[in-house]
Amino acid sequence: MALNSRICGMLGIDYPIVLAGMGGASVPRLAAAVSNAGGLGVLGAAACSPEQLRAWIRETRALTDKPFGVDTLLPASVRRGSAPQTGAAPADPRAVLADYQAFTRDFMEREGLEIVARDSGRAVTEGAANGGAALFSKEFFEAQMEVVVEEKVPVYAAGLGNPGPWMDRLHANGTVVMAVVGKVKHALQVVESGIDVIVAQGHDGGGHNSPIGTISLIPQVVDAVGDRVPVLGAGGISDGRGVAAAFMLGAEGAWVGTAFLATEEAGIEDFQKEAIVDSGDADTVVSRSITGKPARMIRSKWADAWVAAGKEPLPMPYQSMIAGPVMASGIRAKRKDIIPGFAGQGMGLIHAVRPAAEVMRDLVADAERALGRAAGLR
Repeated sequence: MALNSRICGMLGIDYPIVLAGMGGASVPRLAAAVSNAGGLGVLGAAACSPEQLRAWIRETRALTDKPFGVDTLLPASVRRGSAPQTGAAPADPRAVLADYQAFTRDFMEREGLEIVARDSGRAVTEGAANGGAALFSKEFFEAQMEVVVEEKVPVYAAGLGNPGPWMDRLHANGTVVMAVVGKVKHALQVVESGIDVIVAQGHDGGGHNSPIGTISLIPQVVDAVGDRVPVLGAGGISDGRGVAAAFMLGAEGAWVGTAFLATEEAGIEDFQKEAIVDSGDADTVVSRSITGKPARMIRSKWADAWVAAGKEPLPMPYQSMIAGPVMASGIRAKRKDIIPGFAGQGMGLIHAVRPAAEVMRDLVADAERALGRAAGLR
């Protein structure tokens, strides 16, 4: 059974498999490799400065003549962020920055971590490499979107939030616009803005995700909006059986992240790729300790320290300012116990670091076999 859907025609690709826009991992060489293998590569540009984003887009164009996408974040609330879950943090995060920075210094001293100079450090927030913690703000996101519009990228994906304010300009360029959602109500909201494709990402997924399990979320989003726009399934899909399962749940393709983390082209560190290969289904936690919003990551001493201290992480963008020095230093020191990285619960299916084209080939072949078996059971 050939793996195909209307997604392929919309995006100009051979197979309805889309690389998740994972910050720091979905770099130009990985996005291009996925596109060249017949899927859609998407740049994980959440923490890219506008200048770096423009350079990434142009580098990707030099590596592939196939369609590709750009993923950034458009959170509805940034400066104040979401309300603290426990009420332990004050309404104004700026009032406690000094206290939280002291918490960071104490942690780094206990772990023997040295401060990394801002101009020489690797990425911190979302794992991206831009010399320190990106200060997520409304102005930052808007500057990124100006680059996306000016560069006329083939596909834009909002990894968080609603791209409605930019929809007319994006569509005028012929850009296909996607939005990643974690609840039916969010799917309904973005459909009203004129979105072209929805990604329903469940709780199993790595990075920012949903409180709703993948197998429950996908069919409910499909029932709510699938008659208006195609839906991609996401969250813990790490092999072809997962891709086939997304189809069985009503999706028309899959948004795949963790399976491409352990690839030769992924932009994360080698020790982080090793952490994925060495870890299993129970080795992730959902924590707000890096970005200020709930994100699934491989369990680390940094995430555990917040739980042990009973300390409430600050909302975005302030938590990235607190976590930044730890993440940069942990990467410099190659500390797998400090910054193993973001990953979904499907990482137990990953057993080696491989070329992205090989991962794509297996995803397609195994999905086709699984769907063929299912068809034979009718």
